[in-house]
Amino acid sequence: MTGVIGEAGAADIVPYMKRNIICELAAAYPGLAVEEGFVPTLVNAVSLAGSRFIVIIDEWDAPIREAGSNPRAQRDYLEFLRMLFKNSGATSRVIAAAYMTGILPIKKDGFQSAMSDFQEFTVLDPGKHAAFTGFTEAEVRTLCGKYHRSFEEAKSWYDGYTFDDVHSVYNPYSIMCAMQSGKFKSYWKKTSAAEALLTYIDMDEEGLQGEIARLVSGEEIEADTEGFENDFETFKDKDDVLTLLIHLGYLAYREDEQGTGTVRIPNREVRMEFHRILRKGKHTELIRLIRESDCLLEKTIQGDADAVANAVAKIHDSMYAPQFYNNEQALRAAVRYAYITCVGQYARIEELPSGHGCADIVYIPKWRSALPAMLIELKGNKTAVGAIAQIRDRDYPAALQGIGQGLLLVGINYNEKTKVHSCVIERDV
Repeated sequence: MTGVIGEAGAADIVPYMKRNIICELAAAYPGLAVEEGFVPTLVNAVSLAGSRFIVIIDEWDAPIREAGSNPRAQRDYLEFLRMLFKNSGATSRVIAAAYMTGILPIKKDGFQSAMSDFQEFTVLDPGKHAAFTGFTEAEVRTLCGKYHRSFEEAKSWYDGYTFDDVHSVYNPYSIMCAMQSGKFKSYWKKTSAAEALLTYIDMDEEGLQGEIARLVSGEEIEADTEGFENDFETFKDKDDVLTLLIHLGYLAYREDEQGTGTVRIPNREVRMEFHRILRKGKHTELIRLIRESDCLLEKTIQGDADAVANAVAKIHDSMYAPQFYNNEQALRAAVRYAYITCVGQYARIEELPSGHGCADIVYIPKWRSALPAMLIELKGNKTAVGAIAQIRDRDYPAALQGIGQGLLLVGINYNEKTKVHSCVIERDV
């Protein structure tokens, strides 16, 4: 369908397809009686051929995506599909089988699907086809061996999508690019889906920008996918936007045993694309957050412990309801959120095994970066000095020798009784 749009334009694809299909049928079956209606002509072609047609449509939803500003073109296209696949007088006589691929599920029209006789397999529920939604981990291992690439790097950059019975699924486009070029980086920006992300974030449906910031910082949030209308323009709430981002591949989705769905950013590649997009556009709240995070990183490098404590306290105060405020995970999330600017400049590792224990949060700068590595230890109802002492006593810096331009040790404590955050920063030598 992308090729059809390229030839005809999104607004004129239906007459273009009808005209060209009839011409091809007439060439294939001399003597074909071309009727005034498209379907009667197909019926005549079936009679001449002696068998019904198998229809294959690749990227069936391209006209829905491309004609987002032209509802009439979308309706015409859906009517064309309905005429083929939901025509009680002709479908069974003309169509033996149909197979369609695309990003979006079949478009809903009012309360029912525009084409109800299809069996759907989507990223929300790929069923028996889960292993074919991308490259499996075994396939990626094989490719890394063939091309002599690092599997660990490939996993860090492109893993993150999971389905029942298939624990890891990788973006095949990115894997192929990385194998062929030998460079692990974001190839997402080259896809058509990347162009749409900024528009959806700018909508800020029901505080969507704040939720996006939480996702970028590494959190997982709830999302209800049931109300999605399967197009690029009908958004009733932020869940509709989040569901679209799932179908576009920007978010990974999972559902627990109780049926609660959650989303997260799947991997390093997509998180970098989010971060790149967040620095553009009109989302002033996100821009303010990133600028404050830029300032926080600078203050951390300068060793300004009071500024770090104040910044984390500000995030901690604003993000969580009081009943969750004293939760250790809330403090950890607040720190991730406060350092959101590090997404594009560091790799973040939590619970990094090192020395005689595990470091809470470690930020490792990109290769050849002029930034220092950062090791952050969190405490509750103790002291920031004690956090630094634990870092040294358990030799957490052992795993970070030679990484980055030096190493910063950051201890952060939250006192539940006084509601005070404190911080100590030392440079490891």
